[in-house]
Amino acid sequence: MASTLIMNEKIRVSEVQLTGLDGEDLGVVTRDEALAKAQELKADLVCISLMSSPPPCKLVARGKAKQQAIEEKRSAAAGSRPAKVKELRLTPHIEEHDYDTKLKQAAKLLTAGNSVQLVIRIQGKEGAKAKELLERMVGDLAESGKKQTGIQVSGKQAAVQLLPL
Repeated sequence: MASTLIMNEKIRVSEVQLTGLDGEDLGVVTRDEALAKAQELKADLVCISLMSSPPPCKLVARGKAKQQAIEEKRSAAAGSRPAKVKELRLTPHIEEHDYDTKLKQAAKLLTAGNSVQLVIRIQGKEGAKAKELLERMVGDLAESGKKQTGIQVSGKQAAVQLLPL
């Protein structure tokens, strides 16, 4: 469907190739007949393309064509927007309930289409425990996202980035 919707009285041709509500071919009819049929069926007459003669038009349930155009525009805009990287911070000595909360939060962000960076601040000899916690978190999030980077333990933090599936 075109980005600008040509429908009902905005269609300015004398004849159209009409398609019914259920996709049945109704043949070439005058514009006025097509508009009358649309009104009779409580539907909209939508022009699919102006590139052919007569232009193909179809009957669509009233309001549905506009709704589809809005949804297409919205999904195109969502696809063009770059995914954001959200950072979630944890500690190596996290309680089970807090772990579950962070897990749910990360899963929600991943299903929304954002990348998630899991970061654990470490002190002293907590590196192994932090790496183990990140591996567990990545395993639990396997159905929502996949690792973009390996688990990196450096200096004061351990981190891993997950991409949405």
